[in-house]
Amino acid sequence: MPRWRSWLASNLIHLPGKLAGVTRDPRRLAEILLIFAVFFIQGAWPVPDVNETHYLGKAAHYWNPSWIENDFFLDSPDTHHVFYFTFGWLALWLEPAAMAWLGRILTWGLLAWSWRRLSVAVVDRPWLAVFSGALFAYLVERGHMSGEWVIGGVEAKGFAYVLVFLGLEALVRDRWNRALLCFGGAACFHVLVGGWAAVAAALAWIGLGRQRPSPRSLLPGLVGGLMLSLPGLLPSLLLNWGTDPATVRAAHEIYVYKRLAHHLVFARFPLEMILRFLALVGAFALLARRIAVQNREGFKAPGRSVDASGPKRLTAFVVGSLVIAAVGVELGMWAEFAPGPAAGLLRFYWFRLSDVVVPLAVALLATLWVSRLFGERPTQARWIAAILLSISAIHLGGFALERPPGTLPRGDKRVRHPEWRLACEWIAQSPLIPRDAVFLTPMESQTFKWRARRAEVVTRKDIPQDARTIVAWWSRLQEIHATRSCDPEYQWYASLTARGEAALRRLGAKYGADYLLTEAKPRLALELLYANRVYAVYRISDRKQP
Repeated sequence: MPRWRSWLASNLIHLPGKLAGVTRDPRRLAEILLIFAVFFIQGAWPVPDVNETHYLGKAAHYWNPSWIENDFFLDSPDTHHVFYFTFGWLALWLEPAAMAWLGRILTWGLLAWSWRRLSVAVVDRPWLAVFSGALFAYLVERGHMSGEWVIGGVEAKGFAYVLVFLGLEALVRDRWNRALLCFGGAACFHVLVGGWAAVAAALAWIGLGRQRPSPRSLLPGLVGGLMLSLPGLLPSLLLNWGTDPATVRAAHEIYVYKRLAHHLVFARFPLEMILRFLALVGAFALLARRIAVQNREGFKAPGRSVDASGPKRLTAFVVGSLVIAAVGVELGMWAEFAPGPAAGLLRFYWFRLSDVVVPLAVALLATLWVSRLFGERPTQARWIAAILLSISAIHLGGFALERPPGTLPRGDKRVRHPEWRLACEWIAQSPLIPRDAVFLTPMESQTFKWRARRAEVVTRKDIPQDARTIVAWWSRLQEIHATRSCDPEYQWYASLTARGEAALRRLGAKYGADYLLTEAKPRLALELLYANRVYAVYRISDRKQP
């Protein structure tokens, strides 16, 4: 039997036993549950979270196109087909809030399980996976540079990072083919998360020199990983097939410079975030060097033995992610001279992977260093461990204190709550509003579809993915919400009430919107259907009531 078939058969045969082993080992199960608790405390914001309305709305519409008809964003081409297909069917039976909580629990549980596997691969001592998980939760939240996160609302990249963690575990254990398969699976769910992980693995392979496996031995992983990635890769490659180059170029510039510069363009990152990330890179460099010196000196840590070269492979992977980020910085500099071509490359989130794996490596290497320090200077080790644990505990405690009962969902952070919720619920329940109605809504609102169950013309949050629709999305934003002022502070109308009745009727007729949800003051000379002290619902067309 070929080696790959033997490996596959052996793993399939023993898979039920491995899964059962998690429940039969009380300590292992307890560690996973404690890591899950850490992730739960960090991510358990009231639903909907910032991106959940965006991705779960798409997932629900994927399975049931009649769920909010005639919506410009929901009807746009899809890219995360695997996530929508594997998770979106729950919308056939569950309300969005229940769907979000189920997805969160599933994501955090898988992340906790995969984190423990990765942590044990680096340092196999009881309960240290919980320590490293808490430290990672703190560092990834406070140390990112471009806004990337792992522990939060449910979307495709949460499941992709589970596979990235499993791939890193395989890499640490020198199982390169398994790592490549995991990265390919991650790309299946989220092509950029898995794709950049595969690129970083390739750069790590180059950097390891004579300690790397032969290219021929990696063929099964390369071919298998590529095949696994295709359901995520092909829709992205075909998204703009047949679109004229001018439209594609305009869409790239809108996407990069107008909408997502805070994630994609280094020069737009806040200086504070850059400095704290560089401090984290410095900590990573010091820890990696210290661990390498200990390994050369033949240090033997207490506990079960682990591969001493594993941290070196993890370090090489992180360095690969920093090389990718450095290219992103260079592309940002190039954008000053050639914004069009640079936008075509900057849209690939060059800083996403380093935002995650630098904090990840610092958490794991710090845990390994402290565990080894217990064998040399136990008193000093206890003080350092206590400090790191206290920082993580204060961080998590702060999150818990920020979320007392009644906390505002982060998806509603740009509207007045609870008046916004009351207006949307009235729309959802009112017999005056047809199910296929389309609304003009405030530009910065994010939860209208989630709460009102009706379509809207355009919002800033819901940017499509294909070039044609991105250009159309920007045109809608400009025509409906832009003031045409040269002053950036007054680029957008503060409220749709400033447009005036005639303009609102004209925009409604052009984009098929019969209704308007906007601020209640000043009162508009339109047919008023509902009002509270902050928001009002108007009819802006002559469409007859049902």
